[in-house]
Amino acid sequence: MWWFQQGLSFLPVALVVWSAASFVFSYITAVVLHHVDPLVPYISDTGTVPPERCLFGIMLNISAFLGVATTYVRYKQVCALSADRARILQLNKLGLSLGWMSCFGLCIIANFQKCILYYIHVLGACLTFGVGAIYMLVQTILSYLMQPQLHSKEVFWVRLGALLWCCSSILCMFVSSVVLYSGLYGANLVQKLHWDPQDKGYTTHLISTVSEWSLAFSFLSFFLTYIRDFQ
Repeated sequence: MWWFQQGLSFLPVALVVWSAASFVFSYITAVVLHHVDPLVPYISDTGTVPPERCLFGIMLNISAFLGVATTYVRYKQVCALSADRARILQLNKLGLSLGWMSCFGLCIIANFQKCILYYIHVLGACLTFGVGAIYMLVQTILSYLMQPQLHSKEVFWVRLGALLWCCSSILCMFVSSVVLYSGLYGANLVQKLHWDPQDKGYTTHLISTVSEWSLAFSFLSFFLTYIRDFQ
């Protein structure tokens, strides 16, 4: 039996691999068709123009479904392993609600493009990453409360590291985005898909895009830690 065939470990594996593939394939398609610049565009920019928009949308919708399934299995696992601990069960219910809200936000990102319905797209991003970060916090607290009987200390520290990585990426992305879209560097930058190093705000734009990619992969790294639990 292969390691990913043990228990339900294929769920977080599928979630991480499929989500990463959705980012990478959309990026490659957008770059090959010259719809975005090769040097670290926004993830959302790689899913704005057809045909990559169609690919981006359908793949992220499947990622959202996998996310719902993964967070539910995690919820049921914690319920089964801590049936007599009320504090953990309350946090666990909160975690499930936050996880599903984050997945719903991913559906919004997939179906409402940044350059078409910007504010709805931003709402989806806030649900996905903002609420998702709180979900990571709850799961990290649960990992702390469940050690060492049910979780090793290493699992807790790895999840804490992924959470801190996520939070630092959110902070960098938020600050740089506020500065970028404040009007200091011109108007309608939301619609801008091509940047030249000589453009005003290029460095700020680059910080923002790198932070977004970093944020996305901090989430994927967090879900990788579920593999051992799901086995």
